Amino acid sequence: MFSFAQPYFLLFLLLLPLAGWWYWRKGQRRQATLRFSDLHPWQSTWKTLLMQLLPYVRLLAFGLLIVALARPQHVFKKEEIKGQGIDIFLVMDVSNSMLAEDFRPNRLEVCKQVAEAFVDKRRFDRIGLTVFSGEAFSQCPVTTDHRVVLEFLSQLKTDLFEEQGTAIGMGLASAVNRLKDSEAKSKVIVLLTDGDNNAGYIPPLTAAELAKKFNIKVYTIGVGTDGFARMPFMQRANGELIYRNVRVEINEELLTEIANITGGRYFRAVNEKVLAGVYEAIDQLEKTEIEITTITRTSEGFYPFAGLAIVLLVLEWLANHLFIRRFP
Repeated sequence: MFSFAQPYFLLFLLLLPLAGWWYWRKGQRRQATLRFSDLHPWQSTWKTLLMQLLPYVRLLAFGLLIVALARPQHVFKKEEIKGQGIDIFLVMDVSNSMLAEDFRPNRLEVCKQVAEAFVDKRRFDRIGLTVFSGEAFSQCPVTTDHRVVLEFLSQLKTDLFEEQGTAIGMGLASAVNRLKDSEAKSKVIVLLTDGDNNAGYIPPLTAAELAKKFNIKVYTIGVGTDGFARMPFMQRANGELIYRNVRVEINEELLTEIANITGGRYFRAVNEKVLAGVYEAIDQLEKTEIEITTITRTSEGFYPFAGLAIVLLVLEWLANHLFIRRFP
């Protein structure tokens, strides 16, 4: 970065065009003192050109001196970031019901997009990802390399598991197992589902008690409109999808209890806009403590300008007194 310590000196540069115009006018008005029928004995093309250029060399030298007086400096800034990030695990339902089209194009795609935006905002946090359907597994451990998390999110599909269902307890327990040994000051799980626990061998409330034991806060999100939602049921041989309307059955009481046990909060998202607002609310509730210290160093940069100006003035003086002959 480049700056000037005394920039007001640069105002004197405005005088240089006026001085250049004055030199030009002076050259136009110059008249010979003596008249000769032939100037060939004294004529020298390069000397004539040099005599015309010397005033402008002097102006250039003064311009460089003005810049040197303004004290150009090279500014080096370094930011030291200190703080305590939050370990966050995203626990996402990828059961077949996430293909319901009450969100456009469907619940899963919208949830992926909103989760990706959330990850982008959590610049200093470690983030991991767990998915569940009839079973559960952690796709990505907590990491500060958010590109990896985003890559896994973009690849989420409903056919990751052979066994279908909604194993909320299994998904939550898997994330707790990943976070329990974390030394982060704050540990958070964001659990998103569109149904009720109907699979797995770990009850959701047992998993919630485990989260509480390890000081992990759980935010739960129920995704889906009220009533019925259009969902692809099967595919014909020609590729045509057959749809049916299915009832939205979110166990809000269970999700609320999980959040209450762990000190978190339950949210209901009935459309894309509300879902984005839910993640925004969680982002505001879980703030990362960051301290940024800026260290500034400067180095003087006027030496080249001053040195070149002195060289030009010396050359101008030598040219005037040694190379250019003037006649009275």
